[in-house]
Amino acid sequence: MTANSNARNFESASSLNRRLGLPFSNLSLLERALTHRSYVNEHQDAAEDNERLEFLGDAALDFVAGAWAYRRFPDMPEGDLTKIRSALVCNDQLAKFARTLNLERALRLGRGEFLSGGKSRNGLLSSLFEAVIGALYLDSGLSAVEIFVIPLLEEARASVLTKIHDPKSQLQEWTQARKLGAPRYRTILTSGPDHAKEFEVETYVNERVAGRGRGTNTHAAQ
Repeated sequence: MTANSNARNFESASSLNRRLGLPFSNLSLLERALTHRSYVNEHQDAAEDNERLEFLGDAALDFVAGAWAYRRFPDMPEGDLTKIRSALVCNDQLAKFARTLNLERALRLGRGEFLSGGKSRNGLLSSLFEAVIGALYLDSGLSAVEIFVIPLLEEARASVLTKIHDPKSQLQEWTQARKLGAPRYRTILTSGPDHAKEFEVETYVNERVAGRGRGTNTHAAQ
């Protein structure tokens, strides 16, 4: 099979609709959501790419993620809710959702985009996920979007909470807010036998030692 035929060997919209248990009644909307502009440039029969649906899906995801976080964490302050929402709708996380659902199997790419590895790029996959959400909203409404997306948000909850409460991230936010630059870490001592090593790390802020920590690996020490 040639690279060009590979580029065209994508899962159909009807197959994707069945596989994911989606409620689409207008499959042309879903087909458009799966169509990258590079495919439209090469196929005259493809009427429209997914960029407008991507715009709509971005707005719908922002609302659904924010509403989910608000209900899921009733005692959490507004600042942390904002961090959770941002972490859930960032490109990397949306690309993870797309990969979890194997959306790339249905993505319509032009030959050049396919050959350059478009199906594996986070930016393209996150846009694809947003476009599918935009199409789902137009076809079946916000409640259908919530039914589809909330299980994915629940799956990502633990990793997102770890990310926003990561002490290194909090320190970086603090230093950058005070225009001190990003913290820098240096391992100054490694001790103990191979099966029970301990690491000592110094943290530098604005080129001055700001703290020191120990741990069983460098990440824990940092």
